[in-house]
Amino acid sequence: MENGTVLLVDDEQGLLDLLAFTLRKFGIPNLLTATTAHEALEIIARHDVSLIVLDVMLPDGDGFDVCRRIRMITEAPVLFLTAKNQDIHKITGFELGADDYITKPFNPTEVAARVQVHLRRMAKLQTLSKAVYDFGHFKLNKQSGQLFVQGREVSCAPMEFLLLAFFCEHPNFIFTVSELYAKVWRPYQEGDEKTVVIHISRIRKKIEPDPGRPQFLVNMKGLGYKLVKKARNVQ
Repeated sequence: MENGTVLLVDDEQGLLDLLAFTLRKFGIPNLLTATTAHEALEIIARHDVSLIVLDVMLPDGDGFDVCRRIRMITEAPVLFLTAKNQDIHKITGFELGADDYITKPFNPTEVAARVQVHLRRMAKLQTLSKAVYDFGHFKLNKQSGQLFVQGREVSCAPMEFLLLAFFCEHPNFIFTVSELYAKVWRPYQEGDEKTVVIHISRIRKKIEPDPGRPQFLVNMKGLGYKLVKKARNVQ
């Protein structure tokens, strides 16, 4: 997985060339490039892409819309590359399933380092222990990287899976947002603690019978979050 194929999407050919050169120096040789949203989606449909670096502003579409469509095809990590640095844009990206956010101007070696870390994280996901966590209503299989809700497989983005796996490993323990960020995010990437809350919301939509009234992944007011081992009255 560390040598997986990386897709670079940006309408500036010079920037693509610079990123490709830097990534190869970091030992990431398998690269594909696209300068439009249409070209990017065609490549993703045809190739087994391990990670996508995606510019938000493309000549034929919005990167956020492209990310939404990517998530219908693959759960490969998406790293947004954009000049937009407002919190609302970051939140929008994370809600759509992005895994990281890099603002322009940037150091290409930083982008390469983040790509390398995400590829290593994906490789670790594939070599996790054989533990299966069964909470009745949902089941998480660490070895296969699968989440099942009421017996039906539900797609799960990499950071969602790692966060839920962490909760499953520590049922009924309370963790603050900063602790969750340090334990789950910090080993793999830099980011914002707000992304923890966003990912918890996304997980709830997948595992809770009623996400508005969570029974499994609950908030302990003033303390943090915990995953309840035995939820009551699950339909």
